[in-house]
Amino acid sequence: MVMAQVKTNDLPFYEIPASPEVYTSQTVAARMIDGLGFRYYWATEGLTEKDLAHKASESGRTSAETIEHLYGLSKFIRNSILSNDKDNNTSELNFIEKRKQTLLNLKKVSNALHNVEEPIKLDETEVPFWNIINGPIADALWHCGQVVMLRRASGNPFNSKVSVFQGKLKE
Repeated sequence: MVMAQVKTNDLPFYEIPASPEVYTSQTVAARMIDGLGFRYYWATEGLTEKDLAHKASESGRTSAETIEHLYGLSKFIRNSILSNDKDNNTSELNFIEKRKQTLLNLKKVSNALHNVEEPIKLDETEVPFWNIINGPIADALWHCGQVVMLRRASGNPFNSKVSVFQGKLKE
């Protein structure tokens, strides 16, 4: 049974948005979030219940547990950067809802960073922004790779047409 039957246009990061015309600290940070969103989108696209239950070892996390952690990281990133638009949801979400909300959290952060006209003051966030980069953003990228590895191991490989370099599907 395929769990993710959502149309590609309904969720962000099917493709990475066009690159900004200028490099600023905000556009670079936004692009990191865009790359994470794109990787997460395709790492989780088309996962089955078998995939979600798979884990590499007895002591390891299942794909579902890793996706739960990724959702938590997306909330942490959003809540640390967007002081006026936090994800305070505490209800239990199923896989499809969790996947969607993770992508929406990342999209909100990306949009906010792309649309900032004034530099973000690092001391205005609860956590130093540098720690957001080397902490939850880097951790989420790491865990997207784990989901890809676990889905391969469960017999449902990552879409070979995905180009993480170009940020879109290959023709």
